[in-house]
Amino acid sequence: MIAVLFTCAGQRVDIVSAFGRAGATTVAADLDPLAPALYHADRRALVPAVREPGYVDALAAIVSEHAIELVVPLTDLDQEIVSAAREALAPALVLAPPPEVCRTMGDKYLAHLFFDANGIPSPRTWLPGDVPDDVRYPVLVKVREGFGSRHIYRADDPEQLAFHLRLTPVDSMVQERCLGEEFSIDVFCDVDGRCLNAIPRSMIQSKGGESIKGRSLADRELIEHGARVAETVGIVGPANVQCFRESDGSLPVTDVNPRFGGAFPLPLAAGSRYPELALALARGERPEPRLGEFREGVVMTRFFSDLCLVENGNGELVPFAEELPHPVAAEPGATG
Repeated sequence: MIAVLFTCAGQRVDIVSAFGRAGATTVAADLDPLAPALYHADRRALVPAVREPGYVDALAAIVSEHAIELVVPLTDLDQEIVSAAREALAPALVLAPPPEVCRTMGDKYLAHLFFDANGIPSPRTWLPGDVPDDVRYPVLVKVREGFGSRHIYRADDPEQLAFHLRLTPVDSMVQERCLGEEFSIDVFCDVDGRCLNAIPRSMIQSKGGESIKGRSLADRELIEHGARVAETVGIVGPANVQCFRESDGSLPVTDVNPRFGGAFPLPLAAGSRYPELALALARGERPEPRLGEFREGVVMTRFFSDLCLVENGNGELVPFAEELPHPVAAEPGATG
């Protein structure tokens, strides 16, 4: 069984559990002892904050202790750091693009410049001081480096644009708002950057920048578009390509996130087999591309879940499995 280390595991119970079902030994690492994914892994480890000097050393120690063969960063917080630490984490395979790709895609303005220079359609985008007079409103004031739709503001006219640029607390850019339908494409590439599959999905509903309802789509144009973008960017492992279909037929890309997307359960249910592909790469195999091989019409609707913990005899938190006394409260309408 291949041992897989998940960094910044956080709430990604879905990903950790899927790799476990695919046959991996899962090791989850996080700063927060209450991170739910820690308790759904076979083993867990607490590590320093990603910006602390000892972070990579802590990961390297985990790799050595558990004979880790695959390292999967789960958020943008440490992806570039982990990617740059490949030698320190050897012999494990780091499932992430090179650091420069992480850096470029992490800065949304640099990503736009890359798209523009490489023939990938992208909405017109400017730094705050460069917005032209002929800009088409509405526009969006967007944080250059961030996630979860934080610090994004809509401006319908020059006055609103000036207001938001004056008050936003983060380094921002200005981008024309796409008017068509939005799609996400979950892709997976091998270590040579070949796209092995691309699964488009509709964005039925999103909250906080994360898709919570969607449907898998057998849309050949989107499949080919996602694969082309992923290979042009230089993706290794998973990524999420976000784009719109405009009235003129163009497919402008707004973001490429080089990690598993928030809606990971949908492509998984549609037959992506992305965990199995990741494990195959860790074994040194070279899977063949299977573009378009997935089930269309799979609908995902996400919900909150929970995990209760108690201290064991050694002062460690462990999942609480004991049955509660019954009944714990009167039935609705009951008296007594």
